Amino acid sequence: MRHARGYRRLNRTHEHRKALFANMSGSLIEHEQIKTTLPKAKELKRVIEKLVTLGKRGDLHARRQARAQLKEDKHVAKLFDILGPRYKDRNGGTVRVLKAGFRYGDMAPMAIIEFVDRDVDAKGAGDRARLAEYETADEA
Repeated sequence: MRHARGYRRLNRTHEHRKALFANMSGSLIEHEQIKTTLPKAKELKRVIEKLVTLGKRGDLHARRQARAQLKEDKHVAKLFDILGPRYKDRNGGTVRVLKAGFRYGDMAPMAIIEFVDRDVDAKGAGDRARLAEYETADEA
């Protein structure tokens, strides 16, 4: 029986797990949809729901709490400027986890984690912007 087992340890140390979820949360906020393994996606859902709740609050203390968890200021800005107002009227359930088959190399169960009512154009937008910036620098 697995009574009183609060979370998945994912075979990582506390520091590694904290960094993993900080990076994955930032990627999810930036792209609004990412593909990862099923256990990581289920655990990330808990983390990101709390961050969206901070974004909905929108005060300075919530912004500082979110900044303590996320690594980049642009992710905090998007969380509070775009995602917080988008889910203001929704009481939880801002993220969904969809099963996506198994990974070819090791048959690990894969999942897609995405925001409900997500912006479809957000996926890869930062990468496209960096690529366009790089191409204009080459032409000059």
